[in-house]
Amino acid sequence: MVTVTIATSIDDACAALDSDPGALVMAGGTDLMVEVNRGTRLVGNVVAVDRVPELRGWSLEGDRSDVLRLGAGTTCADLAEPSLAKLVPALAQAARTVGSPQIRNAATLGGNLATASPAGDTLPVLAALDAEVELRSSAGTRRLPLDEFVVGVKVNALVPGELITAIRVPVLNGPQEFLKVGTRNAMVIAVTSLALVVDRPGRTVRVALGSVAPVPVRAIEAEVLAAERCDFDGMSVPPDEVVERFAILTADAARPIDDHRGSAAYRRHAVSVLARRAIRRAFSGVPSVAA
Repeated sequence: MVTVTIATSIDDACAALDSDPGALVMAGGTDLMVEVNRGTRLVGNVVAVDRVPELRGWSLEGDRSDVLRLGAGTTCADLAEPSLAKLVPALAQAARTVGSPQIRNAATLGGNLATASPAGDTLPVLAALDAEVELRSSAGTRRLPLDEFVVGVKVNALVPGELITAIRVPVLNGPQEFLKVGTRNAMVIAVTSLALVVDRPGRTVRVALGSVAPVPVRAIEAEVLAAERCDFDGMSVPPDEVVERFAILTADAARPIDDHRGSAAYRRHAVSVLARRAIRRAFSGVPSVAA
């Protein structure tokens, strides 16, 4: 028998998890129900958190309102709303690629994180933004950098009795891009994906890859090259030799495998193509998209 606790506050959810640390937390259920229907996930007690208002919505924090706090229950549809999309354009772009409209209205940012799939669409963006994950249990609150939270293929750092409450990312002044390759044009799992974000005042470019390693990976050498050779004042397109070197270094950061969606060689090639497109689009003379 499955027992379902419908939490209406974070305290309710934490109390339910405290009494049964092994209970399954469910928000949109878009990943979970696939596993349940397939028979690969056994469900005992469930704590439903989709009616917890504290997990929804977003706010700006910090002395200069330069940190965005996103509730874990924020849906992909919410992320694509114009007022939020202008603050984190790449996250909105990633959210728009997730499933159908029905799925986007149910799937949550916290759920995408908790699933920790290498192909999770929001994860490369969060990695590029150096996101911080806020976790809560009856024992209190803690925060983890994304690279300490997603630790393997569908493995995260949640401890029993804990749930994701929010994700914090910086609001950067600069263009952002999210690009994805799949086996078809829509409603598809990524064969590979790439997020690129520019911080013009900091004169940095951050690049993260999805679906090419057990966890999202940063292309550090490509980031160093971009910081040294890109035009952060005029935002002009880099010379071809810089673009090509950037693409090579980005592809070198990938650690892909062969599977039913694509070969390792194809994934590396796709990463290089996405890297060229992303840096040319970001540095195209267009004014900054972030406030």
